[in-house]
Amino acid sequence: MTIIGINGSPRKNWNTATLLTNALEGAASQGAETEIVHLYDLDFKGCMSCFACKIIDSPSKGRCAVKDGLSPLLLDFKLL
Repeated sequence: MTIIGINGSPRKNWNTATLLTNALEGAASQGAETEIVHLYDLDFKGCMSCFACKIIDSPSKGRCAVKDGLSPLLLDFKLL
């Protein structure tokens, strides 16, 4: 099992990152594979309301059509 900690804070060494790191260390001590992702390291824009993910016959139905710095991460973790 892989557990992903996602830090949405711009500070990599402050409270949120510390809590995530401690939680991931606990999971790793029980045998889980862990990884922490700092969103501010990625070049992504967020939702642009293009609605491509909502068009019924779209190849992007249910998935974001915008390819940016977040796309490889989502593919790696099979979230896209």
